[in-house]
Amino acid sequence: MTYSLRNLPSVDQLLQRPMAQAWIPVYGRSLVVDALRAVLETARDAYQADAPLPGTKQLLNNALQSLEQWTASSLVTVINATGVILHTNLGRAPLSRAALEAVRAAAEGYSNLEFDLPTGRRGSRLVHAEQLLKRLTGAEAALVVNNNAAAVLLVLTTLARRKGVVIGRSQLVEIGGGFRVPDVMKQSAPG
Repeated sequence: MTYSLRNLPSVDQLLQRPMAQAWIPVYGRSLVVDALRAVLETARDAYQADAPLPGTKQLLNNALQSLEQWTASSLVTVINATGVILHTNLGRAPLSRAALEAVRAAAEGYSNLEFDLPTGRRGSRLVHAEQLLKRLTGAEAALVVNNNAAAVLLVLTTLARRKGVVIGRSQLVEIGGGFRVPDVMKQSAPG
């Protein structure tokens, strides 16, 4: 039994194979090493349960399968047949082509996200949406947050500090990540 286990190649021996070397630029050395270690451990465990030892080619194929599985996107396209247009569990609202193009254009290179071009100094990432919202709404100021919990917290902290706030029974729900509306509301009240 010990002799057969010694026939398994080492992580380093597998790592030197051209197939494994080709994975490093794609997955990174650390992840490739993790995959090789995992397949060797699986092979040892299977051998202890009387399974035959896999060959080098099979070990490498198994490692590649692990790498592909570990790095595959867990997000997939689904059909929203719930009747709820902005369903928080289904990615909310799909982006329009124009919005996707704007994201692509801004994300494919560097941008002035937090850089004030006229002064040449550090700027604020908030000004981009703020200027548009102020013009659109006529408000004196604007702030964008990325979830309902943050919006509730900011609105109540700003507008209802030290005041009572009524909440409907239908709003005693979780709003994402385990946040319950009443708990978020309590956070906005001073200690």
